[in-house]
Amino acid sequence: MRFSKRFILLLGICLALCFFVQAELKKPQSAKTATKRITSTEPALRFQWFEQFQTMKAETPLKDMTWRFIGPFDVGGRCTDVEVPTGSRLIMYVGSATGGVWKTDNAGISWTPITDDLPTLSTGDLAVSESDPDIVWLGTGEANHFRASIAGIGVYKSTDAGKTWTHMGLAATQTIGRILIHPTNPDIVYVAAVGHEWTCNPERGVYKTTDGGKTWKKVLYINEKIGAIDLVMDPTKPDVLIASMVNRIRLRWSDPTPGGEGLFKTTDGGMTWKPLTNGLPPDKTKLSRIGLSLCRTKPNVVYAFVDNHTPTRMPEPGERDSYGRIRTYSDIAGAEVYRSDDQGETWRKMSPSDRMFERFGGTYGWVFGQIRVDPSNADVVYLMGLGLYRSSDAGKTWERLGRGVHGDHHGLWIDPNDSNYLINVNDGGAYVSYDYGENWRSFQSGIPVIQFYNVACDMNKPFNVYGSVQDFGTFRGVGVAPLIPPEPGQRFRRPQIVQWERAPGGEGSLIEVDPNDPNTEYASGYYGRVERSEFKDGRWTSQEVYPRAPEGEEPYRGQWLAGLLLSPHNPQIVYCGFQYLFRSMNRGDTWERISPDLSYNKSEWQGTLPYAIPYQTITAIAESPFKFGVVYVGTDDGRVHVTKDGGSTWTDITAGLPYNKHVWNMVASKYDPATVYIAQIGREDDDFAPYLFKSTDYGKTWVSIVANIPGGPTNVIREDPKNKDVLYCGTDQGVFVTTDGAKSWNYLGSGLPNAPVWDLKIHPRDNMLVIATNGRGMWVIDDVSPLQK
Repeated sequence: MRFSKRFILLLGICLALCFFVQAELKKPQSAKTATKRITSTEPALRFQWFEQFQTMKAETPLKDMTWRFIGPFDVGGRCTDVEVPTGSRLIMYVGSATGGVWKTDNAGISWTPITDDLPTLSTGDLAVSESDPDIVWLGTGEANHFRASIAGIGVYKSTDAGKTWTHMGLAATQTIGRILIHPTNPDIVYVAAVGHEWTCNPERGVYKTTDGGKTWKKVLYINEKIGAIDLVMDPTKPDVLIASMVNRIRLRWSDPTPGGEGLFKTTDGGMTWKPLTNGLPPDKTKLSRIGLSLCRTKPNVVYAFVDNHTPTRMPEPGERDSYGRIRTYSDIAGAEVYRSDDQGETWRKMSPSDRMFERFGGTYGWVFGQIRVDPSNADVVYLMGLGLYRSSDAGKTWERLGRGVHGDHHGLWIDPNDSNYLINVNDGGAYVSYDYGENWRSFQSGIPVIQFYNVACDMNKPFNVYGSVQDFGTFRGVGVAPLIPPEPGQRFRRPQIVQWERAPGGEGSLIEVDPNDPNTEYASGYYGRVERSEFKDGRWTSQEVYPRAPEGEEPYRGQWLAGLLLSPHNPQIVYCGFQYLFRSMNRGDTWERISPDLSYNKSEWQGTLPYAIPYQTITAIAESPFKFGVVYVGTDDGRVHVTKDGGSTWTDITAGLPYNKHVWNMVASKYDPATVYIAQIGREDDDFAPYLFKSTDYGKTWVSIVANIPGGPTNVIREDPKNKDVLYCGTDQGVFVTTDGAKSWNYLGSGLPNAPVWDLKIHPRDNMLVIATNGRGMWVIDDVSPLQK
């Protein structure tokens, strides 16, 4: 990978800042509670950390500890774009949300990851030059802005069909919606930059380069909240482009809300722009994302997919949304398809106003926005939302495609020479059809970009692993064990294949398995809805056991990944977290609220439906193995408390920790009754610094133990079960380990892509390390005993 001269200069200017921030992170924290939130890490600092990371990875003394992928082998993950070089029937590029870019040279028989060594594996968009198919552009940073999306770091260019990549700038944009390359001059490139997901920034809008990415000019900009989400170009007049501009700021308590600027057109290569409004919905405050598609053979024909939040009907009494919440808000117009036959000057609505289009994007229409018109037939158009639909009459009537294809669709490629040849990407992976969408072939087994949120282990022999997966639910991997040594005379060890199957729990669930009964599993479910499940006679039976608010009170606030813990003293004792901590002494049959609201409980930090996200909730719970009732609790708004008497009294121990940083996990030490560890993340502030802390006095004081970990987010910390000085940390680029009590850290192992590691566990009996990556499935190291000596 190569860097541009401009980047090297910027890196040098910010070098002093880099060392200052690292030094500050390593200082012991004062007892004063911080009140200023740290936001928006500078790109130069991120690159500085990545340089350090590369050095640590290359020079680690632990290369002999090899990572091994254990699956799942036939489950995919969210993919965001697909591109095929002009005229090719064999080569495909698929970009995934958090698992990197994958390429096939043989029509999908085999796939190879081609960006595993870049600073981020998050893909916003891909583009292949028509005039030179070896030129491939990658825009990093998923533009769909899920709550678990990973920030990008600008655009990369390959001139050898993906073998090597050079960073070409725009690092501060963080998310890219579209890249367009001039059809005959590959040095002219346009980028639709969405901008930061969580914070305001000026690096948004449409950018243009005329020298292959050496320099850039921002040619369309509205303000620091409005980004460019889509862009189309007339291939016969490449100076004619239409851009879609939209508000894309998320809040921790709210999905992106409507309020875009709509469509803009240039006829002079971006020098001047004019708004396009004639025939489109007039109230911009009710408009969200607008997707665009221009017909290749009839470039005057342009389609717009409008996410229209204009209110329609009120719900029926007792009606609930897809997450089970009572609906107190009106339906909206939802998805609408508009067509222009004069390249955007005038528009007319083509789609019907019915229930299907009202609910086309579920409760999250802002996620979708992809529309494609057949390059050879201006009346054939495809629309992507929860399902994949096609109209053959310019949008008047629609049919659903994709029997057996996963839902939540994010991209479609149509062969300009053969309309029967389609490639679709969605939350489940990539699929191809050669018969106009009648039948589909899955590439899930070739592109294993599974997005795990967590991992849990049971005590079976061999043991099983559990994890919740984005848009799939919870899976169980059966039969995890070290590789079998080779028999005498054999050169290779026998493969050890983990068998994967569905298990109880949602896509956003923390999992706990009873250590005394591996057939009993608990899952926190959507927003804290704990269910207890038991496996008997080859099947699971599940029962919801979460605590409900008394009649007349507001429902409890539970996070997407709500805190859940089985007591180390008795696994029949269950803790679950909303804004309050609840404890059950009988496996969830009854509950007792044992805390006040442990969050900041600020009214201004609460959203309104349908955009509201539960916030100010408990996300991490840890109980001391030394004494029942010594419990630590951390929240998504950065507060930390401890009780030493089972919840009768609570002490705020937030002082000394960074303000308002999401507590991702906590560990109460098994080696010392007063020691506790905490991992916090700043992802929701576009802050990518590492935050790891240790207290040896029940949280009265905290000391940073980041040491030489090069950047974050630091998603998880765990103690080794056999050596008190060994700790493990998972970051968005891999796993680090210390063997000296966090005085220094080493990158752990070899063979692991630079994937986000969101959870890890060390099996206490089998001494295997298992990690859950958000983008590349689960991996293991078969034996960590070399670290424990």
